[in-house]
Amino acid sequence: MHDVTTIEILSGPLGESDVDELTDLLLDVVDGGASVSFMAGLTRDDAREWWRRTFAGADGRAIILAARDAEGGIVGSVQLHPAWAPNQPHRADVAKLLVHRRVRRQGLARALMAELESRAARSGFTLLVLDTCQGTPAEALYRGLGWREVGVIPHFALTPDGGNCDTVFFYKELGQPENR
Repeated sequence: MHDVTTIEILSGPLGESDVDELTDLLLDVVDGGASVSFMAGLTRDDAREWWRRTFAGADGRAIILAARDAEGGIVGSVQLHPAWAPNQPHRADVAKLLVHRRVRRQGLARALMAELESRAARSGFTLLVLDTCQGTPAEALYRGLGWREVGVIPHFALTPDGGNCDTVFFYKELGQPENR
């Protein structure tokens, strides 16, 4: 992971340069075919607006991490969103693990996930959940990081080019759940 120097928490309001870099990251990932909720043709304006809404609507316990390269540019990101339900204060959803194509296969996704899991545990979360398209490198990554499959829902989402994505749901326990 020679190209990445830091992983940090981002919080709003963001500066314009961070919004621009996050926008570039999202556009690169979608253009690369990753199924991260967006379709091909995502515009720069729509991507910028999505990032602004994401930070504006983030729960106080949400965690949004960014990985920066040696020049300080954002090349990766991942999010943790606490469950909204009062009976699930121990649970959070992992979302939008994004790694720029120019720094893939260097351990950045693993580093982002390790940092997110560590911060989640320190914040009191004991159960994390996520989903990803079946048969993708992301599925293999999560399995390799000890995530446990719950099941697969066929045709749950679309890939950016409009193809069907059978979606695998995973969970990971970070510690012993407390009775609350």
